[in-house]
Amino acid sequence: MPKFLRIGVHQKNVSGYTSKAWLIRRAGSTVHLKWGAVEVQGIGEARKVHWTVPPREKTIRCRSVERANDYVKNAVARRRSHRYVPLTGNIALKRRPSGGDAKQVLATILFVDIVGSTAKAARLGDSRWTQVMTHYYATVRKELKTSRGKEVVTTGDGLLATFGTPAPAVQCALAIREAVRTLGLELRQGLHVGEYKKSGPDVAGIAFHIGARVAAKARPGEVLVSKSVKDLM
Repeated sequence: MPKFLRIGVHQKNVSGYTSKAWLIRRAGSTVHLKWGAVEVQGIGEARKVHWTVPPREKTIRCRSVERANDYVKNAVARRRSHRYVPLTGNIALKRRPSGGDAKQVLATILFVDIVGSTAKAARLGDSRWTQVMTHYYATVRKELKTSRGKEVVTTGDGLLATFGTPAPAVQCALAIREAVRTLGLELRQGLHVGEYKKSGPDVAGIAFHIGARVAAKARPGEVLVSKSVKDLM
């Protein structure tokens, strides 16, 4: 059965908040992982959970059902401070209203994600980790303002932003990487140039899926760019 893990703040009797989630599912000898930001609406049995942006994904082939079961058990054991809840079905991507005023926009998309955030949060404790995250977001937003980037959404311990052209986006990513090191944090960052649809405050498009995958492939401390960014630099 799929397992849903809330990593961020969970408010049992409150509706309309965002958090970070893991989804782990075994199919035969294969384990499927998804993780990213979610929005929770409703409480109790009426609760509905949606990904706010396309989640990152990983597939682990364990060669045998026994090894796959062991992998899932170990994954749960490593996060004992978080609660796994059985989930029926999948978490859908949140639908955005398709208004008639939607327009196509070309932009450079930046994904920022903290490496090993779960382990750091467990080691520092809630109070200290909250302080670190407050300074982290303040630092990232300062660099975005300097480079004229626009914050789109936060993803638990990450952030998605857009820029008019690749050059300031790359400069911003490098500046963010250096600035957060004083907080003891290491990042994975990915950049992609593509078109997306914008309707009021809502955005959607395949460019965000590609950008998320670029960031997922980045090594700790690396700013990884897609071919579309290289072609325009």
